[in-house]
Amino acid sequence: MKELSIGDKAPDFALKNSDENLISLKDFLGKKVVIYFYPKDDTPGCTTQACDFTQNYERLRANDIVVIGISPDDSKSHSKFIDKYGLKHILLSDTEKEVIKAYGAWGLKKNYGKEYEGLIRSTFVVDESGKIAKIYKNVKAKGHIDILLKDLAC
Repeated sequence: MKELSIGDKAPDFALKNSDENLISLKDFLGKKVVIYFYPKDDTPGCTTQACDFTQNYERLRANDIVVIGISPDDSKSHSKFIDKYGLKHILLSDTEKEVIKAYGAWGLKKNYGKEYEGLIRSTFVVDESGKIAKIYKNVKAKGHIDILLKDLAC
């Protein structure tokens, strides 16, 4: 599969949110969309990242930016995660990892000298016309929101 580049059409998707409703990328044409891929609900790095998006939710919304988090967790897990931390943005379930793979957020990782397949924390900014405007790979959860807000001029 070809790696996505800036200017490419963002792969469309239809995934379930925490309420089991299907959400599609095309639902947000005309708005900027930040799509971030994260490994697992309610783990330290993922919680930091999700809470950072929630703390800056109004600022992003004021700039007409939609935030969508996608992980392999199911809708029930997302619902608990949202309730526990008061998350305000959309979380979608990709239990089959099809969208994760389409965006190149699944691949070989290394940890303590071991190699394994896993989710690569990544963020994509999709412009109002549905094209990829920015790509962040191997994101560090802490501080990522500051880089993103600066790049988005929020």
